Amino acid sequence: MAQNKRKLFIILNPIAGKGKAIKAYPQIENFLKKMNVDFEIVLTEKPGHALEIARGKADASDIVTVAAGGDGTCNEVVNGLLTRQDAASSGPLFLGILPIGRGNDFAYSAQMPHEIEKALEILLEGVAIPLDVGLVHGGFFPNGRYFVNGVGIGFDTKVGFEAAKMNIHSSLGYVFGAVITVAKFEPSPVLEIHRDDETFIEPSAIVSVVNGRRMGGSFFMGPNALLNDGLLDFCTIRHPHSRRRLISIVLKYFKGRQTECEEATAGRGAHFFLKALEGGMSAHCDGETICFDGKELTITCIPNALRLISRSKFIK
Repeated sequence: MAQNKRKLFIILNPIAGKGKAIKAYPQIENFLKKMNVDFEIVLTEKPGHALEIARGKADASDIVTVAAGGDGTCNEVVNGLLTRQDAASSGPLFLGILPIGRGNDFAYSAQMPHEIEKALEILLEGVAIPLDVGLVHGGFFPNGRYFVNGVGIGFDTKVGFEAAKMNIHSSLGYVFGAVITVAKFEPSPVLEIHRDDETFIEPSAIVSVVNGRRMGGSFFMGPNALLNDGLLDFCTIRHPHSRRRLISIVLKYFKGRQTECEEATAGRGAHFFLKALEGGMSAHCDGETICFDGKELTITCIPNALRLISRSKFIK
């Protein structure tokens, strides 16, 4: 059998998916050996380790760096690739996704199947497409944190906090987290929001600035988002008048129909600035906590920052 020319450097988070990822190790290794592939698998050992590995890998320009895990692993690998010393001079590096985590939301937008061997086949035979990346400044990351899926502010982040407390290995954790967050019905911060040349002020219960389409396993925060259009999809929901109304709005997210709500303001943009005039923002990007009570966030789209290995030249 001829050797596949594509080289894979796989960064595998063994605890992703509550241990599901490490169980997949033998299957990944056996399949790639059978295909006579030039590959290397490195296991992460602690939070932030995937970032360190991706940043420190020598000669990354001629390989596909694969994030094997969930959205958190993917986020770390992306941040490692984009903060390498040679990042500015090497040209866009190649990113692959092997979705073996819990939510796998970015993998959904990238159209990567959950079946391990099917995903590996795409990593070996698929095409490289331009991939936009977002960059958020503020909170715990004053120097910036890159993301490929999206930023959630308010309700979305609080749901994630609640889901993290549960020992549920599926998107049901986010569903139950949403139920708890609705029950609390906490006041929303008053935000001054700048989107490119537009500015408005409102008490914002749910804010999403996304490159991908789905968050939390079930919530379509950006149902029409594109990974390489040079823009981020935006939607904010003005604080509803009642808990019942909040429930009806949240249910819209399961089908990506939240822009039908009268409380919604939506569109696309390349640059966003958010300032809390009253209260504070709880925010995350790709599941990574940005702040619990933040006052200012800046979010920017970086077009064509990476090359994503996909089954198709066009992801719609």
